Amino acid sequence: MMTPNSEQSRLYHDIGVIDFVIVEMNEYLDTHPTDKEAIEYLGHYVRMKNQAMREYAMKYGPLRITDVDGCNETEWKWATQPWPWEGGC
Repeated sequence: MMTPNSEQSRLYHDIGVIDFVIVEMNEYLDTHPTDKEAIEYLGHYVRMKNQAMREYAMKYGPLRITDVDGCNETEWKWATQPWPWEGGC
């Protein structure tokens, strides 16, 4: 099993934090659907997450199947790389 480097762990952690903000903003917007500032805030964090997911996929392999096209891999590692709960992150 690979041990993750600190940059990989930091990026994985950042993705989790950003995802938390997205979920919370989504819940807020469920009750405040016309809050334009909140909509812009959500959009900002969605873009941040997408960028972080692309960066992670390029460096360490995809976390989602939809990020496979962002990888510079020549072999299919989706099923063979360690998953985060297996110590991959």
